[in-house]
Amino acid sequence: MAQEKKGLIARMLEGKEKSEEYARSTLPTNRWQLFWDIFKGNFGKIFKVNLLILIFFLPIIAIFIFRVFFDQSNGMTYPFGANLAVGYPGIPNTVGLSESLLITSDLMMYGAIAVASFIAAIGLAGGMYVIRNMVWTEGIFVANDFWRGVKLNFWNALQAALFFSVIMLLCKFLINTTEFSFALGTLSKGQRVWFRISEAFSGVMIALAAMMSLWMIALGVNYKQGVWTLIKNSFLMTIGMLPQSLFFGVLALLPFGLFLIGGGLFSVIGGMLLILFDFAYALLVWLDFTQWAFDKFINPKIEGAKVGRGIYNKDGSSSLAGGDSEAALAYQRAILAAGKSQLVARPIKPIDDSLQVYELPQAFTREDLQRLKESKQNIAEDTDAYEQEHKNDKKYVDYNKQFEEREKALQEETDKKGRKKKRKPPKMLGE
Repeated sequence: MAQEKKGLIARMLEGKEKSEEYARSTLPTNRWQLFWDIFKGNFGKIFKVNLLILIFFLPIIAIFIFRVFFDQSNGMTYPFGANLAVGYPGIPNTVGLSESLLITSDLMMYGAIAVASFIAAIGLAGGMYVIRNMVWTEGIFVANDFWRGVKLNFWNALQAALFFSVIMLLCKFLINTTEFSFALGTLSKGQRVWFRISEAFSGVMIALAAMMSLWMIALGVNYKQGVWTLIKNSFLMTIGMLPQSLFFGVLALLPFGLFLIGGGLFSVIGGMLLILFDFAYALLVWLDFTQWAFDKFINPKIEGAKVGRGIYNKDGSSSLAGGDSEAALAYQRAILAAGKSQLVARPIKPIDDSLQVYELPQAFTREDLQRLKESKQNIAEDTDAYEQEHKNDKKYVDYNKQFEEREKALQEETDKKGRKKKRKPPKMLGE
């Protein structure tokens, strides 16, 4: 007989776990599925994280807005249209004026961005920590974990932000100087070639610095490294995974591209996305991709590092054995403590009438007390003998083995004085 089709309310009350279509196979088994699972299932948290990041990026956003008005003001103030309209007063020497103004405005803007990076790094540090925990599928509390991330990752975030802003400042100055020199027309043929090469080199350096900064964010939130090691490793990852880095970098920054299109409609849509999820989305795409790269090339070579966080295998298990976070370890220890029962872990002799405790008469003597003691001792010895006889039975061996393996895997390391060692992120790539 065909089963009766369930209505919408019944399915909502029943939940997915009770439905016939639900299966463990629907859990994410790759990074693409994990991204979509996090994005649609934690959109409220993503929105909150994005707002927190946005607050600390407001100074940089204000700098960009100021730059737009500054350029518009220059366009109306300076006579770039001289001699093009009848009646406009002619000014004889405007050669290189726009290039000179561009040098000044770029120096002001990128210098201000470098200073504002100290504030933006607060939002970046907290946001990348929360998003990383989402990628690891750990339970999070947005506000608490955000400020914890600021405490743990502020310097890493600041290093990445300053690295890109300083490289951008220097390269833009070199590009603008080249354009200014060409506008003056005082360069020889050989000088023009070298200036064009320097201009192209600056563009490549900007793109490389952008990719390296993204890798510095991912490496800094996952591994403990010094600043020079962080720069070296980010360069190696950028060069070693250049096509993938370019693709996922563009994919992560795609919503910000709406502001480059121009026009009122696209600017409004871009502003709405900026408030909703732009920053959190970019971090989620990038950290999800970099976690795949770390699992493929780095984590398997690091002792204690966990591979495949958040990814479920087809057999229903999660990631491979390795070092968990403190919260995950505490949770697993609680499961172990509640799960292992001494009533099941060792043989217990069934109650029977073969041995009984001697009952004292109403008027007892010292001899009666001795008999009582001996009867209790006989019962204890018989129980111990039964346990020794059956302790190697298969059901007890299998039961204890699974808990012994888990307890050994979760055993905390201690220092020479017996104190608990402070858990630190693993080092990597020959630091």
